[in-house]
Amino acid sequence: MNTRLEKLKEMERQKPDDAFVKFAIAQEYVSMNDDITALSHFKSLLETQPGYVPLYFQLGKLYERNEDLKSADDIYSKGITVAKAANDLKTAGELNEALILLEDE
Repeated sequence: MNTRLEKLKEMERQKPDDAFVKFAIAQEYVSMNDDITALSHFKSLLETQPGYVPLYFQLGKLYERNEDLKSADDIYSKGITVAKAANDLKTAGELNEALILLEDE
């Protein structure tokens, strides 16, 4: 296990409800090309903290990378709604752009 992942897991033990830490762990698995574990962590975060806006773009990209375009479309669309509700118009715009690019493929 890499050192950064170990540190993140220790942080998670100390703050089990910290969405950023959970997100960072998932991203660490993405960087290790362990998509199955990353997906599991992203889905868990989606279940427990669906209002965590950064999740939607990265999860959508992971779905795209694994050629699950239907799931990518669904998560980008849901993310747009969540981002707008959080008044995060920048992220809503980025998610909308990702959705448009996905639909153009």
